[in-house]
Amino acid sequence: MKSFLDPDLIARTYRDPLAVAMLCVDLLPVLAVLAFGWGATPLVALYWLENLIIGLFTVFRMIATAVGTVSDRFMVFFIVPFFVLHYGMFCFGHGVFLHAFAGDGGGMPDYRSLITWALGSGQGMMFFVVAILGMNAILFVSDFLLKGGYREGSLMGEMFAPYGRIVTLHVAIILGAALAFGTREPLLGVLLLIVLRVVFGVIVSALRQRRLDDAGVPAAKDSPAAT
Repeated sequence: MKSFLDPDLIARTYRDPLAVAMLCVDLLPVLAVLAFGWGATPLVALYWLENLIIGLFTVFRMIATAVGTVSDRFMVFFIVPFFVLHYGMFCFGHGVFLHAFAGDGGGMPDYRSLITWALGSGQGMMFFVVAILGMNAILFVSDFLLKGGYREGSLMGEMFAPYGRIVTLHVAIILGAALAFGTREPLLGVLLLIVLRVVFGVIVSALRQRRLDDAGVPAAKDSPAAT
């Protein structure tokens, strides 16, 4: 099996307008740094809010996956609440850690205060959150519904899917944030945060393209819309 860094795979990946749109959304924090003077705190807050959005669409994916299977239609009423509770606690723990790591103090926050902190941590935050929300919605409709991704997955597989992603991403975020908060050159840490997130996004896009290849979905240049 070829690596996700295979040049041909990357080339096919970015012939897809959706992959290009994903890259543009991942690069939006550069605009936040240049236009709004964002530092590390709003960046880690944005990436934490992104995890909440991923959790929301995981619920949608689980429900869509369960529609076609009678047993899953029954199980979804138990699995979805369990996921919401477990993933919600997982994200809450990360949020408390990032809140403390940013030095905002104020005692133990609850979920509402964490979200309020994250949304208020940087100028224009809502614009970037809406961009991430919109991109996830487009991918859900395009890949999971219209291209039949819901038929390929499983209820339990969808439930566990986001955990590895957020663990990997948060390790990268913590490394970048440590450099940003702990050095005399915080801009380097901020840029490292963005670079790590963009590289992670490229890997996710390449893996998405590999899944489309395995499912027999034509590349963008071969599709009727591209001719």
